Amino acid sequence: MTGDSKLFVIASRSGRMANRLVLFANFLAFAEEKGHRVVNFSFHSYADFFESTRKDVFCQYPPPRGSSLLDLPPVAGFLKKTRLPYQAVRGLTWLNRKLPLASGRVATLKEEEGAEVTWLDSPAVGAACGAARLVLVQGWRFRAPEWVERHAGVVRDYFRPVAAFAEAAARSVQALKREADLVVGVHVRHGDYPTLNGGQFYYPTARYAQWMHELAEQFPGQRVAFLICSDEQRSAEEFPGLAVGFGPGTPVGDMTALSQCDLILGPMSTFSQWSSFYGNKPLFHLMSRDDRVERERFTVSYLAEIP
Repeated sequence: MTGDSKLFVIASRSGRMANRLVLFANFLAFAEEKGHRVVNFSFHSYADFFESTRKDVFCQYPPPRGSSLLDLPPVAGFLKKTRLPYQAVRGLTWLNRKLPLASGRVATLKEEEGAEVTWLDSPAVGAACGAARLVLVQGWRFRAPEWVERHAGVVRDYFRPVAAFAEAAARSVQALKREADLVVGVHVRHGDYPTLNGGQFYYPTARYAQWMHELAEQFPGQRVAFLICSDEQRSAEEFPGLAVGFGPGTPVGDMTALSQCDLILGPMSTFSQWSSFYGNKPLFHLMSRDDRVERERFTVSYLAEIP
């Protein structure tokens, strides 16, 4: 590292794959904008699903020019399975809080107290990092949407899914595109949503079907089909009067398939946020059961929203 360059190490885990993608992508854009580096051992659980991270045990940006001995499959597999690097970083973060290390050359970056979002371009973040060369990141609500938009191509290239997932996604979407003028990806999120946040974003499947009919009616003269991606088994009979197909059925496959649709519809979720960003496709988040779907309200996400 040279000049003012810093190494940001993400030192806490934040939910499942989409949450970790969103956090990682925001820091990646931050690093690209400012000339910093990022290491993310917390991404080990999902590293094998993406071309850049599956080959790099450090899950780092910029990507390394070559492999190290730690990237050898037996070694990398052991480190990922045992989470030793992640646990070491957590321990270092705890130690730095209790006993600040290296005369200010190591800093801990935490979310701003009381703030819904901590903006990475804010003076508070600059002050927290100070002159440190190593910054340990604790938290999830860090965002830099302007930089994500500016460096979208770099971020998308880094997070290319491995071929098997990309091909399965393409097959599911192309099957609908052969018969339709417009394909809308629908994220039917159930799973933990009946209880999460008091069930705020949980909607019955029949309500999704109503919204889909509402949207289809806004494209008169066009053949509209819907790609359903859900964390539970779904059937075409749940969507009467609609042309539907289904995603590959894996988280990465479904996320990628949604990104290849023309529009994306679903509840507030980082899952559909990522699909919108990755595919550069307009997204509409359903915020309540009474929400109305209007085609003019679809916009591309640059990963700023906090579910």
